[in-house]
Amino acid sequence: MANAVNIRELALLTLLEMQQEGKQSHQVMRSVLDKYQYLPKQDRAFLTRLCQGTLEYRPQLDYIVNQYSSVKTRKMKPVIREILRMAVYQLFYMDQVPDSAAVNEAVKLAVKKGFRSLKGFVNGVLRSILRERDKLTFPGPEEPVKYLEVRYAMPPYLAEKWLKKYGLQQTEKICGAFLQEKPLTVRLRDHGSPEERESILRELQEAGVQVLPAPYLSEARILKGVNSLTYLPAFYEGKLQVQDVSSMLAVVCAGITPGQRVLDICAAPGGKTIMAADRTGETGSVLSRDLTERKTEMIRENLERCGISHVQTEARDAALHDALLEGQLDTVIADVPCSGYGVIGRKPDIKYRASGENQQELVQLQREILANAASYVKPGGVLLFSTCTIAEEENEDNVNYITEQLGLTPESLDPYLPEELQGETTGKGYLQLLPGTHACDGFFVSRFRKSV
Repeated sequence: MANAVNIRELALLTLLEMQQEGKQSHQVMRSVLDKYQYLPKQDRAFLTRLCQGTLEYRPQLDYIVNQYSSVKTRKMKPVIREILRMAVYQLFYMDQVPDSAAVNEAVKLAVKKGFRSLKGFVNGVLRSILRERDKLTFPGPEEPVKYLEVRYAMPPYLAEKWLKKYGLQQTEKICGAFLQEKPLTVRLRDHGSPEERESILRELQEAGVQVLPAPYLSEARILKGVNSLTYLPAFYEGKLQVQDVSSMLAVVCAGITPGQRVLDICAAPGGKTIMAADRTGETGSVLSRDLTERKTEMIRENLERCGISHVQTEARDAALHDALLEGQLDTVIADVPCSGYGVIGRKPDIKYRASGENQQELVQLQREILANAASYVKPGGVLLFSTCTIAEEENEDNVNYITEQLGLTPESLDPYLPEELQGETTGKGYLQLLPGTHACDGFFVSRFRKSV
């Protein structure tokens, strides 16, 4: 059955689907892998790398093709453009693929998809790239925006934005980190018991999984050699939760204690909700909300898997005020919708949607949600505001908004953070985590107290 599937054709169809309006690359990829789970592990790995790599390196691949094509990529038919991108990615980044195979399979694919008249064009462009590959030059740091666009496949809008704030050296670190393989990070739900933790680790190792320490938090681990989490007993029995360390740090900084009443206002898929519930214990409670039934169903599935009963889930628009919650919560976690620039390494299509107009609309939505979230905090309670982005407008500017317009007081994060993360801004109540500098996703965390 697996022999009937042309992996490169499947990759082409997957990449074209990713470019459809409203489609998110990680969701498309997950759906395809689920549909073709019968494929051998090697084929699934090839498919994943080819799709993700072609998407990640798109600006660089287009630059290379445009050096040797009379028709520029922006004017090509979408199928031909994607076939060329896939082939160039294989030529430059997949050493196990023979050059001849990358070229010949691209030509065959063009014919198979109905473009027989263009097979000579595809072959000619790729053969020219092969002949001149060692002579190909890229823009240098003296043209920083173009350099970052081509060398690190970062669109000019974000390159200019980060160059202005961080300079070339820091921005290059950020962009380079996005192109590195992302680890599978999990939180061990051991409730602080050393015996329980050791039991989970033994179980994972016996299943053939390599378990490595993750940075910053003792309950975090990196897993390697996992083909599918759903087949791991430790996962489907709820003993661990997939969650990046940056997201865990946000909940840690909320300082949740047993017996508290907590609201996670934009909660899907539920990692922070589960972590909050583990900290409140059954003497406390967590209200977990997100915009749609589809999102809240994701939360419920995770809660059921983890055997958690003291969480209530609701589908509700966080931008709509709920008068019944005013002044009722010990802690409100507001991980608000954002541009997502901090997780470009996991969701590379984010960088191609980046624009100033989109960001302005997001900031307005964020402030509507934050105003509601602040009103739900009881006197003396805590608001934890976080995003998974790297953008002053969505992060530091919102800290000022919460302080100046909503009247909450920033509190130091230092009591909750490991020493290596403490610094000038953490004492002021916020932390910007940067890929390439910090060993986690890009993330922003801030903590506020409502006066009594």
